[in-house]
Amino acid sequence: MSRETFTSPAGYPKPAVLCRLLRMRNKSGEAAAVTSERISIPVPAGGALAGTLCGPNDGVPRAAVVIHPATAVAERLYTGFSEYLAENGCAVLTYDYRGTGASGSPKANRGIRMRDWMIQDVPAAADWMAERFPDVPHLAVGHSIGGHAMALNNGTDGLLGFVAIASHAGVTKAIADPKERLRVGLVLRVLGPLTGRLLGVVPGRKMGLGEDMPGGAMLEWSRWSRLPNYFFDDPSLQASERAARVKTEVLSIGFSDDLWATPGQINAIYGRLPNAAVERRTYTPGDAGVPAIGHMGFFRRGAKDKLWPEVLIWIDGRIAKQS
Repeated sequence: MSRETFTSPAGYPKPAVLCRLLRMRNKSGEAAAVTSERISIPVPAGGALAGTLCGPNDGVPRAAVVIHPATAVAERLYTGFSEYLAENGCAVLTYDYRGTGASGSPKANRGIRMRDWMIQDVPAAADWMAERFPDVPHLAVGHSIGGHAMALNNGTDGLLGFVAIASHAGVTKAIADPKERLRVGLVLRVLGPLTGRLLGVVPGRKMGLGEDMPGGAMLEWSRWSRLPNYFFDDPSLQASERAARVKTEVLSIGFSDDLWATPGQINAIYGRLPNAAVERRTYTPGDAGVPAIGHMGFFRRGAKDKLWPEVLIWIDGRIAKQS
């Protein structure tokens, strides 16, 4: 595992609830160490986020953590990791972006863009969590675009820090593996935009992207993937100005076998946070004791014994600094 450190610290927000409590049980039928609550979070721009709040079964959490998902990745990928954090005393929110998973159909949300997930959905989830747990430290974990959102200063108010997992500039030309570059280019430049324009929906499952997604999000992703500096080259997003406002601690984690999130493409995002204290780590499958990690493997249970504790230790370090 390799590490690098860059540079500084951060401040806090609020909405409403719709929930039912599910007490989780282990295989023997006994009450488990965590509770799980289904929730609905209104988004001020319209619509709602469907999610799950996990927490320790024995009372008030010692911290609150939001897990902001990757593009076209269902909330269920994050269940194991959220339960792990809950077992260690954290309240943890997972959810689907609008137009994906349980948060509305892609067709009904066909006009939603990637920036809407980052600028509207991520802050809505963060604000809900801040209102629900006003008296505990707040942190966040962002997977891929979930990390992008916070790197552009969305959902960061009041955070002690955030962890960015496999979060990188999605520039197609930067993919070193020729087969993967060809596959991704075909999806992002041809098939995705074509179906997005014709149907308003991109069949992500059939294309090997994950979940189906709104056409608007695919069209914006496709456009950014052609720009040398990804969304930093989109003047309408003002990405550099947004990134300069991030003033919290950041742990950016990559994996040696991730064909997309290479060190260079991670640095294309997290090397552009001039006022944040950024620590970067790269883990190998050997570090995790698994044959492969790739872009999704950190959140699979095979990484639980070796990699999940690393993030928990980092989270505990931010909490200890505050106290």
